[in-house]
Amino acid sequence: MLLRRTLLAHQQGFRQQYRAFASSPTVWAAKRRIPQPLPSTPARTRFAPSPTGYLHLGSLRTALFNYLLAKATGGQFLLRLEDTDKKRTIADAEERLYEDLRWAGLQWDEGPDIGGPYGPYKQSDRTVLYEEHAKQLLQSGHAYRCFCSSEKLSELSRRRTSLGLPSDYDRTCEGLPRGQSDERASAGEAFVVRLRVPARPPEYLDLVYGSVGKPSHNKKAQELGEALYEDPILLKSNGLPTYHLANVVDDHHMKITHVIRAAEWMSSTPKHLVLYDAFGWEPPAFAHVGLLQDSTYQKFSKRKGDLSIQSLKEQGIIPEALLNYVALYGWSHTKTSDVLSLSDLVESFDLKFTKGNTVVEPHKLLYLQKKHAAKYADEGGPQFEALLDRIYRDIQHEFESPSWYPNRTYVNRLEGHDLKTRIAEVLRHTAKNYTTPRAFLDNYGYFFYDQPLRNLDSENVPSETRETLLKHWPQLRPVNSVCQGIPPDEWTADELKARHISLVDGLCSKLEIPPKEMYKTIQLYLRCAIPGGGSGPSMHTTMAIFGRDVCMQRLNDFANLLDQESKEHVNRPGSLGH
Repeated sequence: MLLRRTLLAHQQGFRQQYRAFASSPTVWAAKRRIPQPLPSTPARTRFAPSPTGYLHLGSLRTALFNYLLAKATGGQFLLRLEDTDKKRTIADAEERLYEDLRWAGLQWDEGPDIGGPYGPYKQSDRTVLYEEHAKQLLQSGHAYRCFCSSEKLSELSRRRTSLGLPSDYDRTCEGLPRGQSDERASAGEAFVVRLRVPARPPEYLDLVYGSVGKPSHNKKAQELGEALYEDPILLKSNGLPTYHLANVVDDHHMKITHVIRAAEWMSSTPKHLVLYDAFGWEPPAFAHVGLLQDSTYQKFSKRKGDLSIQSLKEQGIIPEALLNYVALYGWSHTKTSDVLSLSDLVESFDLKFTKGNTVVEPHKLLYLQKKHAAKYADEGGPQFEALLDRIYRDIQHEFESPSWYPNRTYVNRLEGHDLKTRIAEVLRHTAKNYTTPRAFLDNYGYFFYDQPLRNLDSENVPSETRETLLKHWPQLRPVNSVCQGIPPDEWTADELKARHISLVDGLCSKLEIPPKEMYKTIQLYLRCAIPGGGSGPSMHTTMAIFGRDVCMQRLNDFANLLDQESKEHVNRPGSLGH
């Protein structure tokens, strides 16, 4: 750390160069490792995916960070498609990209589907522009044609690899006279255009890592007499650009001021700065954020389908919870809670990114899912309605093709209530535990399916519960009468609770049973009788949701069941009554 600060203190010349293209003086705070304030002018940022795969967790985070910077500064967020790799392009990837980003809540200000002042926003529609700029680099001497065959380059790569060296180019074609190069190209000989990278690529000041540079020479290569030159390809033999040329040309012409991207691009940034310098352009400010990794410390990949946004959407993950989740990896905030809405993220966003890669923890997503669901349930409004609609669709589909409870029916379970109304009632009381629509139906299906207990040997009734109910059945008999005495218009959770407490007080004054034990036993009885032993909201809330008629029918059926079971229990060998 001290060495790095010392180097920065002596890089006056580089600081002057960088100051010319950094959009705000605040970027110099990077060298002091303090939180990065936002630029004082509106930022123009971009998300530039390739349709060779689907949006995954890592690419969503990149899009989010760029979106947040633009919105926090009153700027613009652009969507650009890098679609020149036709061999690996997936047919529906572009439409899925639009769909997934909009579902997540990240709407772009300019893009392929909506246009904008600096379009077109697909690289395949900008090839003439790239060719013109490649010619400009050839004319200025910053680039050269390379006529080496793929076989020669493969052999060079194999030999370098066997020596433990990078497979960089050896500049076989770099010294060709311009006239000879022009003649070979005019004759139709295949070639690529390479960037002539200086012996010492420029350092740059990253908004996350501070001063970034790399050694200008490979000592091992020098010892072996091998000449290594990075000289990346800018224009392929088919006339299409590589990422190096296209992203620099596009960022300049689209007036991008800040580029937030994955740390894997840090090693390419010096080459990009060489291009900016060759064209005489001011570069944007760069911020490289660490990669997201799975539990095996491998980076997420769109080609492997790692945690694709589509799969998370199908599971029923709340969009805002997902954005909250990915924002917390690689960025820190000053809020007192990690539960942040999209507007909270915009409001609190700064450039204080953390260094290094991060292992993603799936349980954190479920935690945030519960928190956002509870918040929506408390506030109501369109977000709660959207969550309700999603659960409704899944349950409606389940009624048409049941798989959770194939032997149980949905007949007269809602007492005339609308299905969505019943779901809303249950969700308002269980949102703090909400994870997915499937889990919601799995946990609270008894509110929608006909599944009363047929005997006390049910898997929902542990043996100790069975014994407790049979032991206290004489004291539990008045519960049904108390509930029967509550008028329909007073059938509320509060009234049910008050009546049961009064019953406990009366019973405990006659019997030597602690009030807490008696109250707990009554709740146990009610839970077995009405939801069939299923867990969920408090029993008073559950009874209020079910309604008086259903509850009384189930209480009476369960009382008959206990009468029968208690007789069998008494007559069973080894019992006290035998």
